[in-house]
Amino acid sequence: MLHLKLIALPALLTLTGCAAASAVADLATAPVRVVKTGSTVIDKMTTSQSEQDQKRGKAIRQREERLGELESEYRKQARKCEGGDEKACRNAQRAYYELRTLMPQVPYEPR
Repeated sequence: MLHLKLIALPALLTLTGCAAASAVADLATAPVRVVKTGSTVIDKMTTSQSEQDQKRGKAIRQREERLGELESEYRKQARKCEGGDEKACRNAQRAYYELRTLMPQVPYEPR
């Protein structure tokens, strides 16, 4: 960053009036620069609160979906285990362990 300032300083001294002010403003906003690509605008450095909320919501939905799959798998394997299938017993234990591990990561919503 210091190297960039040392290069920009002589250039600013040669500019006059509004051009210098504009160059200073551009340099100051560089870390949060917005890049235009075609008709879309991409914000390179920052993530808005709504984007963070969307990512969190997606992650929660994915965990809830996995939780449902594990519950179904556990019930299925437990029924087979009751019939004497040793492999199903191990699969039921694995599904139950993963289910119990995942449960605290899914927020509780009263209905």
